[in-house]
Amino acid sequence: MVLPLVAFAAPRDFAPLDAAIVELHRFDWIIFTSAQAVRAVVKRTEELKRSLIHIGSKLRIASVGPVTAEAARQAGLPVEYVAETHTGAALAEELGNKLCGEKVFLPRSDRANPDLPRTLKRHGAKVTEVIAYRTLRPSDVEQRNLGQIAEGAADAVLFFSPSAVQHFAELFGGEQLRALQDKLAIAAVGPVTAKALRKAGVGCTVVAGDTTAAAVVEALEEYFAGTLKQAPAGAKRA
Repeated sequence: MVLPLVAFAAPRDFAPLDAAIVELHRFDWIIFTSAQAVRAVVKRTEELKRSLIHIGSKLRIASVGPVTAEAARQAGLPVEYVAETHTGAALAEELGNKLCGEKVFLPRSDRANPDLPRTLKRHGAKVTEVIAYRTLRPSDVEQRNLGQIAEGAADAVLFFSPSAVQHFAELFGGEQLRALQDKLAIAAVGPVTAKALRKAGVGCTVVAGDTTAAAVVEALEEYFAGTLKQAPAGAKRA
């Protein structure tokens, strides 16, 4: 069952994003923290009839993870660095001294975690952070599907972002979300989403080590294999 809990919209004011795109030649790095950030920047660049990468450009591109890197490559952008640990703060730590004195363009969601720009600045980067898109709760979430989850229609619920956690709690109810952990596996894709679940009062039972589909499948396989081993002889898992 797929239950979309996150929608995207253009920024309310394009001026900061447009100014950064027009002045791209001033930057040393673009750091992308999501595939949506890639899509938003590429789309706006095309609308402005500009180019992200020029011949002889000094601009380097870093990505928070392989999914975001693939989105950049699909858009024709050369990715120089992909974080080993798929969080923004980890990416900044991994780049470390390479950032000292460098001008960094950071296009992000209006609800992005503040850890990344803070860490970039601590390493001496000069950061231009702009809202490239807004993250919203969809207006047409299927309430029937929420009810089915509560009634046991799923063995696991996978959350792919902190925004999805927040929106699920708003729609489903915080207490009901916490109660779910006694009925099924609640999984977080990556440490940032796991932190959001803990903040919502959920003792997250499954955490995928990174943000790839393979890591999610592996974490769930390990969880359910362990559950079956722990079950009493003759018992059946619901």
